[in-house]
Amino acid sequence: MIVDCAVYRDGHRDADGVPDLAGAVQAARAEDSDFVWIGLHEPSADELAHVSSEFGLHPLAVEDAVKAHQRPKLERYEDSLFVVLKTLRYLEETSDIESGEVMLFVGEGFVVTVRHGDGNPLAGVRSRLESDRKLLALGPSAVLYAICDTVVDTYTAIAAEVEQDLEELEVAVFSGERGPRAERIYALKREVLEFRRAALPLVEPMRQLADGKVPHVRDETHTLFRDVSDHVLRVVEQVESADRLLTDILNANLAQVSVQQNDDMRRISAWVAILAVPTLVAGIYGMNFDHMPELHWQYGYPFAIGVMLLVCGTLYRFFKRAGWL
Repeated sequence: MIVDCAVYRDGHRDADGVPDLAGAVQAARAEDSDFVWIGLHEPSADELAHVSSEFGLHPLAVEDAVKAHQRPKLERYEDSLFVVLKTLRYLEETSDIESGEVMLFVGEGFVVTVRHGDGNPLAGVRSRLESDRKLLALGPSAVLYAICDTVVDTYTAIAAEVEQDLEELEVAVFSGERGPRAERIYALKREVLEFRRAALPLVEPMRQLADGKVPHVRDETHTLFRDVSDHVLRVVEQVESADRLLTDILNANLAQVSVQQNDDMRRISAWVAILAVPTLVAGIYGMNFDHMPELHWQYGYPFAIGVMLLVCGTLYRFFKRAGWL
């Protein structure tokens, strides 16, 4: 469905509005400095085909936009650019990262944005851009920059949340308290992997936009894209560091579990050795023979009990000093 459709002139939105898509395209083509920005959310093939027919979008790019689940990329076609961005949203309740996609068709006099999924931090991009008349006057390049900048800023915020989760997990693992942490570590590692898949492929497209080697992008925005490119590189470094740290935390947790299991086995073995003494003595005196040492002795029973307590106490002190108990 078409979420919004507007024509922009000299850095501001046309107050007259547009009756339909064809009217918007015709109005945008009236002046070279005008452009139309069409926003779609999970459009059908027919809806996107209708938009494509107005702007002459490449069929392969249109197919990718309909199917979604694309890798972040920048593709050049004869009359337009096709840019794919992965959008992310951090869920405070579960510490999960929810992903979505934004795809942009950018050409002379038009921008078409296609959104998929709920993880889209773009609700206020249009309104913020409309409030900056000087930036909006740069045309479709300004829209491309604003969306890229918003997506990458979201990455930066999520990277900070992931670092906080890592610190909490690291403290919990090395606190010495027992608990099922392997599942939490693995779940966070999966989220970091999803984060990495979104951020890492974006490095090269942002570098190309910053270098000014991409058509349909105005020279005035190259400096802006350089800033976005720097932020992407910083986020990628944070994500890769988080991935390595999670691997180290997982290995440390597994080592701790192994040590704890060894400690448990030593404690069990120590108590078995202690309990084996009274079991042995009681077993011997329970064989019901008449001729046994101290069987008819008045102090035989207290003596046997005393021997059991003495040997068990000696073994207990020995294992205690050895650190087994």
